[in-house]
Amino acid sequence: MDNKLDFTALEKAIARLDESLKVVDEFSTTESSPLLRTLISGVVQHFEFTYELSWKFIKRWLGENLGKSQVDGLSRQALFRLAAEYQLIESVENWMLFHRARNETSHTYNENTAEEVFQIAIKFLPEATKLLGALKSKG
Repeated sequence: MDNKLDFTALEKAIARLDESLKVVDEFSTTESSPLLRTLISGVVQHFEFTYELSWKFIKRWLGENLGKSQVDGLSRQALFRLAAEYQLIESVENWMLFHRARNETSHTYNENTAEEVFQIAIKFLPEATKLLGALKSKG
């Protein structure tokens, strides 16, 4: 039975996050605050979606390679520790930062939070890209 994971959704999500960050960079000098706020909101949404896919792929990979009983019920921090142990991610601390940022966006929306999450999304993109590479190389 072939349990090979299909990474298409994660690849597309990472590409859209990258694309949205580039668009914000392109329009960052614009005089239109509403336009920039709208673009940043788009980045935040792409971050949320990409983060969700990322941790779920971590859980699926670990479940398929270690057994579901090893990962079911783990806290996010324990899951990230296990992912680091198996070299899917480098920094548990960074991934917990991404997790907290994702939680923050799901509870409230304000411009300060959006700006903070936007900055975190910039840091998240290369980490998500590394995760995808690790998942692909490990099968």
